[in-house]
Formats: sequence, C-alpha cells, structure tokens
Amino acid sequence: MIELVKQETAQHNKEGRSFNIAESVMAQLPFFACTNLMINNQAQKDISRYLYAEKFSISPYKGSYGEQPKKWIEKSFLISNLVQRQKAKAIKNG
Repeated sequence: MIELVKQETAQHNKEGRSFNIAESVMAQLPFFACTNLMINNQAQKDISRYLYAEKFSISPYKGSYGEQPKKWIEKSFLISNLVQRQKAKAIKNG
C-alpha cells in the first residue's frame, strides 16, 4: 500500500504538484491500516537517539563527525528534515 501511495504522489509531482511523499503516506495510511502496527522499533530508537543527542549537544556515537557511522549521518539528516517539517506544520496550524 505504501508503495502505491508513493508512486501516486510521485506521479502527481511530475504533473507539477509539490506533495511531500512522507506526508502523503502518513496522511493516507490510516485509511488502509492501523498506524500503530507500522511503527518500527529501530526507527523509534534512532529518533530517540537523535533527539537526546540534540537536546544535550552530545555526539550520538563515540568520536567526531568523521567517525560517525555513515548510515547514522544519513538517518540524522532525514530525521532533522522531518523534525523541522513537523515544527513548521505545528507553527502553521497553531
């Protein structure tokens, strides 16, 4: 189901729209499944690690930026983007 929503969103974007794929999936997912069943424990741990590191200004893993796992750096950019989108959405909607 998620793949179908992603494909449909991408198609609309090709036609000139500017939908965010993640937001589209999250908005439509409750119509097809219980969102509680979609929660990924590893993703939740990554989000917690990111928020903890950000709040206390510490490195999530030992070492400097260059010593952080490559996969973590990629995940952290995605999480940061999503957090910023959620903050902007909350400000916009009051």
